[in-house]
Amino acid sequence: MKIKLHDNGLHLRFAPLTLTRPLGNLRMGIFTNNERWNLFLPDAIVSFITEKYLQEKFPLNLEEGTIVNVQIIPNEDIVASICHLEANSQLEFKGLWIAKKGNGFHKIEFKGVEPVVIENRWHLYQKNDIVLKADFDLITEGRKSQPISDTNIVIGDKSLLFLEEGAVVEASILNTQTGPIYIGKDAEIMEGSVVRGPLAMCEHSALKLATKVYGAVTLGPYCKVGGEVNNVVFQAYSNKGHDGFLGNALIGEWCNLGADTNTSNLKNNYGNVATYSFESEKEEKTDIQFMGVCMGDHSKCGINTMFNTATVVGVSSNIYGAGFPDKLIPSFTWGEPVKMVPFRFNKAIEYANNMMIRRGVSLSEAEINILKTIAEKYNPSALDNN
Repeated sequence: MKIKLHDNGLHLRFAPLTLTRPLGNLRMGIFTNNERWNLFLPDAIVSFITEKYLQEKFPLNLEEGTIVNVQIIPNEDIVASICHLEANSQLEFKGLWIAKKGNGFHKIEFKGVEPVVIENRWHLYQKNDIVLKADFDLITEGRKSQPISDTNIVIGDKSLLFLEEGAVVEASILNTQTGPIYIGKDAEIMEGSVVRGPLAMCEHSALKLATKVYGAVTLGPYCKVGGEVNNVVFQAYSNKGHDGFLGNALIGEWCNLGADTNTSNLKNNYGNVATYSFESEKEEKTDIQFMGVCMGDHSKCGINTMFNTATVVGVSSNIYGAGFPDKLIPSFTWGEPVKMVPFRFNKAIEYANNMMIRRGVSLSEAEINILKTIAEKYNPSALDNN
């Protein structure tokens, strides 16, 4: 079966995270959406319908198949309905298309368990609780957890705590009363940490000594996190290794938050927040109260950085110095709040590779081309005098 994950025209709505990946490759819960489809349908060939400049890294299978709206987080009923979808039919839910074959003229209303639908980037953390619990059930069904060390204190149902092979947890407090705790292969929770679920730790991720976690939090593969985190999704390979608060936030890949970085997630007047929209290219009011930083891939900040409520940081930016930077930090920007300049592209590539080489990888030609396209669109001065 060929499954083609369609961005549905929302590429910019989920930016800056989607400047470097399709919507179908965004992580929430435990999995990215393409990983989730491969779990449900192991024999399926999953590909992406996305922006042209992303297709070299995220290719589209050109054979005939089923086109799926990636706003929909699949559940068993969704998958079953799609598998039985006839030619030239379109599956819909409350006016939103879910999947289609051929011309999709024949409309079919979905009747199963209501799916999770993501419509804005903040839904990735707002609905992470629901998706994480469903993913936990999916990945643990019929399987047995590795044993938990008796140096730990477990509060709540131990069946909602699952350790994969190689996971290490010592001298920590784990509370499953508010949701499950999933600890992936070779992941580690270091001593003195206090965790309130739901929490998902993907393979090789780590909570540093005495970390405080309020669910729902997702650590993508190889992420290292310390300090205090609340309702945050890390994509992969990113670090927040030290003290400082991060709440209601989205962090891309290959990001690093310096020691004692703190982010506001609530206005002093307790009002709804406004945040930058890549669709309208301006700050827009939202209907939500809690929003921290959203940081694109390869961006970093120095020690003691302070972010205002609902700050948006683009791709490959480097922030340091005293005071609050602007609520929008464009891609390929370098500096401190009083003086920010374009981050020269060749230096950005060099610094990105410096971080990646520590994990045994480096930027591919396709990834460099993606970053160059972003620089050309959002900060062309970064390409000058290379």
